[in-house]
Amino acid sequence: GQTWQVHAAPGHDPHSVLLFAPASRTLISADALWGNGFGVVFPQLDGLDAFTEVGQTLDLIESLQPVRVIPGHGPVFEDVSAALVRARQRLQRFVDDPAKHLRYAAKVLLKFKLLEAQHLPLEALLAWSHQATLLAQLHQSDQPQLGFEAWLDQLVNDLVRSGAATRDAHGVHNANG
Repeated sequence: GQTWQVHAAPGHDPHSVLLFAPASRTLISADALWGNGFGVVFPQLDGLDAFTEVGQTLDLIESLQPVRVIPGHGPVFEDVSAALVRARQRLQRFVDDPAKHLRYAAKVLLKFKLLEAQHLPLEALLAWSHQATLLAQLHQSDQPQLGFEAWLDQLVNDLVRSGAATRDAHGVHNANG
């Protein structure tokens, strides 16, 4: 029974929107704001300057003054000010070092594959990775001097360190991190 406003929220995707209910000050933020950041900025991966749009979308969210956010990923949260601080810090790190964003995007792709499969023997992960065109593009943009499999190994190790995956003799496993 609430009236919802639809706002353009470019950044993650040029066509992204967020929904805001002024009466309850509830925001459905999709991938524009999570409790600990925001989604991969896909236009940036294509060479477009979309980090500016992410900043503008964060400014829009702040201007709406939501008290509750329903993100596209993660739990509902109410400490919107702290989430905006974390998102802006992440954005600044990406602006300062765009390669961080490339690696972040690559790790997100790997994590989503692990969410789908839950467990992948290393050979299956490598086979899938070699077929994932975007991963090959990210590798070439990030560290082309490093062999693809060594680069992929670094990404998997980063996921393990962050708690997003585990690794054993049988392969790579999804974790809740």
